[in-house]
Amino acid sequence: MKQVNDSLLKVVDLKKYFSIAKGMVRREITYVRAVDEVSFDIDHEKTLGLVGESGCGKTTVGRTIIRLLDPTSGQILFSDDHQQTDIAQLKSRQLREMRRNMQIVFQDPQSSLNPRRTVRDTIAEPLQILEGLKGERLEIRVLELLEDVGLNPEHAQRYPHEFSGGQRQRIGVARAIAVNPKLVILDEPTSSLDVSVQAQILNLLLELQREHHMSYLFISHDLSVIRHMCDRVAVMYLGQIMEAGDIKEVFRDARHPYTRALLSSIPVPDPGKKRQHIILEGTVPNAINPPSGCRFHTRCPFAKSICSTQEPREYTAGQGHRVKCHFPDLQFD
Repeated sequence: MKQVNDSLLKVVDLKKYFSIAKGMVRREITYVRAVDEVSFDIDHEKTLGLVGESGCGKTTVGRTIIRLLDPTSGQILFSDDHQQTDIAQLKSRQLREMRRNMQIVFQDPQSSLNPRRTVRDTIAEPLQILEGLKGERLEIRVLELLEDVGLNPEHAQRYPHEFSGGQRQRIGVARAIAVNPKLVILDEPTSSLDVSVQAQILNLLLELQREHHMSYLFISHDLSVIRHMCDRVAVMYLGQIMEAGDIKEVFRDARHPYTRALLSSIPVPDPGKKRQHIILEGTVPNAINPPSGCRFHTRCPFAKSICSTQEPREYTAGQGHRVKCHFPDLQFD
C-alpha cells in the first residue's frame, strides 16, 4: 500500500485477454484482446462515462475492475482510508472485504435477480454477508433501502417476476447500495428499459449519488445519457481509449474522428439546425487480430499512411483532455 492521490479509482494499463484454443488438437493458443492498455481515473463523488460501440470492451472493463473477471495485467488502484490498494493483486478473502466499497448494477435487471428469492432476501444478502446484520436491524435496513429506491414495504415479500423492468432495476440498485459502497459500476443500467422509465432510473441514480456520496463508472453506448449523467467521459474503440476528458470539453471540442462520428449521430432536437454526419464504413475489426498502427484507421475517413503503420501516442488537448490520434488538431468542418 501507499499514500493516495485525489482519485478514488485509478486504472493503469489494464489488459484483459481471453485465450482461445486453435488447431486440430486444440493446443495453439490465440487471444481476444478485449481490453488493451486502458487507463483512467474516477474522482470522489464524480461520474466517469465509458462509451463506445457494442463489442468495444467497455463491459469487460467494468467487470474486470470489480474482479468478476481477473485482469491479464495492469493496476486497479482504489483509495480508501488514506491508503491505496491494488485490487488486481487481491486474493479471495481480501476481495470479499473490498466488496463493501465497490458494487455493480447489471444491464438486464431480470437475469441479474434470482427468480427464487424474494426482494427482501435479495437485498438482505449483502447486508448479512458484509455487514453482519440480522434480526430487527436487518429488516429495518431492507425497508429503508426499498424506500430509497422508490418501492413500497409490501414489495419486500414479492418475487422478481411480479415487477416491471423499471421496478426490477430499482431492486438491483437497492442491492448495490445496501452496504454504502464508494464506487458503483453501472453497466448500461437503462438500455433495456422504456424511454420514460429510463429517465426515472437516471434521476434516481443522480439523487442517490448526492445522498450517499458515491462515485459512478457509467457504461453506455448512448451519448445523450452520458452527457446527462457524467462529469467526465472516456471513448473506447476495440479495447482502447481513443479520447477522454471533461464531458463539456469533449462534447464541445472532440478531437478524435471516432468521437466526432459518435457525436454526429446524436439526434438534434431543432429540425432547422443541420449537423455534419460522419459516416463510418465497414465493421469493427476482430479483437483477435486488431489492425496495426491506429486501431481505428480501417474505418477512419481521415486516415493517412502513418495511421496504418504507427500506433499514435497520447496527446494532451487541454487540461485533462487526452486524445490518441496522429492528427489531434485536424479540422473536421
